[in-house]
Amino acid sequence: MGKTNQSSVTEFVLLGLSGYPELEAIYFVLVLCMYLVILLGNGVIIIVSVCDTHLHTPMYFFLSNLSFLDICYTSSSIPLFLSSFLMSKKTISFSGCGVQMFLSFTMGATECVLLSMMAFDRYVAICNPLRYSIIMSRTSYVPMAAGSWIAGGVNSMLQTSLAMRLPFCGDNVINHFTCEILAVLKLACADISINVISMAIANIIFLVVPVLFIFVSYVFILSTILKIPSAEGKRKAFSTCSAHLTVVIIFYGTILFMYAKPKAKDSSGADKVQVTDKIISLFYGVVTPMLNPLIYSLRNKDVKEATKNVLCQKCSSERM
Repeated sequence: MGKTNQSSVTEFVLLGLSGYPELEAIYFVLVLCMYLVILLGNGVIIIVSVCDTHLHTPMYFFLSNLSFLDICYTSSSIPLFLSSFLMSKKTISFSGCGVQMFLSFTMGATECVLLSMMAFDRYVAICNPLRYSIIMSRTSYVPMAAGSWIAGGVNSMLQTSLAMRLPFCGDNVINHFTCEILAVLKLACADISINVISMAIANIIFLVVPVLFIFVSYVFILSTILKIPSAEGKRKAFSTCSAHLTVVIIFYGTILFMYAKPKAKDSSGADKVQVTDKIISLFYGVVTPMLNPLIYSLRNKDVKEATKNVLCQKCSSERM
């Protein structure tokens, strides 16, 4: 019976902001502009990290991975989000929903682990600088980044397969912009306790553990910085990790607020709360990837210099 019910749902309707048409046009323009900035900013980070040999270091290798991840994450959902404004029927196929859920879940979980790897890199650079080249060699940081992607992919495959195997009994309206897993689970007409347990375990592994790891790393980093005698030395040491710390606060602050806070039950009085949840989700999915390259480049002389060098080389080649 469960299989019959599940097969009857061949597509999902994405509600988005359908109840607020006055907001749709505004958000379409905003999100489109933000998406273009994401592609441009993160694309520049990747190009300069690859082309400039001075940036062939663990920190910029992780940063280029983060930029590529942000492009993939937003590209898995933003085009769908934008197209929904242009179509009267805002639908996505059952299989398409699964693919979109898998990609977004992979990128989110991978970024959690990747940020903790970047925190370890900063810890070694500041607390153990004499052994930095040995500890953070290519044979170390490449597997660290690869492990982040593999862990995110495995977790996403598990969560997505558990969610898409559930029976959906007729109600196919997702009260969200995309196939967000919590919104999809609300449509299931079966026990979702296994999903809840698996997501709770995943939250511990991909949220709590990395946050604790980053926190401990920065405790040692701050302790080391405070021991530096000169104010200039303290400023330089802190500037090397301030961008990463800012990204961590924005990323984890938003995602923890989204998933750790109690969810409002569906009722006539919960519309404003649901709209707020959607806007927060939009902030997490668009604004954070847009800010990452800006945060890392505005106060980073190496990135600015590398960008100028790459542009100058391109101009010179075009003249020739």
